[in-house]
Amino acid sequence: MDYGQLLTAMVTPFDKNGNLDWTALESLTEHLIQNGSDGLVVAGTTGESPTLKTDEKLMLFKRVKEIAGTRVSVIAGTGTNDTAYSAELTEKAAAAGVDGIMAVTPYYNKPNQEGMYYHFKTIASSVTLPVMVYNIPGRCIINLQAETMIRMAKDIDNITSVKEASGNLDQISLIVDSAPADFYVYSGDDSMTIPILSVGGNGVVSVAAHIAGADIKEMIHHFVTGDTAHAAALHRKLLPKMKACFLAPNPAPVKAMLEQIGIMKRYTRLPLLPLNDSEIKQLDQWFSLA
Repeated sequence: MDYGQLLTAMVTPFDKNGNLDWTALESLTEHLIQNGSDGLVVAGTTGESPTLKTDEKLMLFKRVKEIAGTRVSVIAGTGTNDTAYSAELTEKAAAAGVDGIMAVTPYYNKPNQEGMYYHFKTIASSVTLPVMVYNIPGRCIINLQAETMIRMAKDIDNITSVKEASGNLDQISLIVDSAPADFYVYSGDDSMTIPILSVGGNGVVSVAAHIAGADIKEMIHHFVTGDTAHAAALHRKLLPKMKACFLAPNPAPVKAMLEQIGIMKRYTRLPLLPLNDSEIKQLDQWFSLA
């Protein structure tokens, strides 16, 4: 599924009491649309999905879609390490009106490749919406191998894309080379966007787009239109902002940056903490390099 080139893994705004901040959600959604996002991933890891209740996720899916309308795609993060629950949540997300689904590899359980194949097959079979698989070994311990991803892309009609955060360019190249021509490969790491585009990938699911969306969109545009030197220069310029997003556990830094530009407050839910004053000063130093 071609969602465009720049998707943003949205943070979830909270108020000081830990409740969903609906006013800030509208401001954030409009900010991301106006700054180049082609699609919004709601309630993924950057959205603090482990701390969101089912009804909160469904309200978020519905509200972001209401705000976005048809201007950008809205992709619901429904993957967990419980296959049956993931399929159930996926069905409910579809009923909420989203345009697509993102499902992460099962964390903690440590299934083998065959177990992951049937996990994603079960989720995809619960809906007709396009499904994006999310491979992030750094968080989930397991790596969805290229051969398994290619098999799913060929066998399961509505598994149409992957968000690859393995950092393994050989693996990603094999997926690009061997998956069907209409299968889309997105970088799951901002700093890997240009390398993945260079081997035939399609775009990025970004965290840094919260604060540098227009610049990232410009970088991608220059690369795909052949001005690779300009794209590389923008990549180098953007690296400090990309790194600043992970100065502390994600999404605390990007929430602090959004607070600095007046979009929302920096509040997180435990076990994550918002940046303290010392960390904010360190963040400012990173920004002075950008």
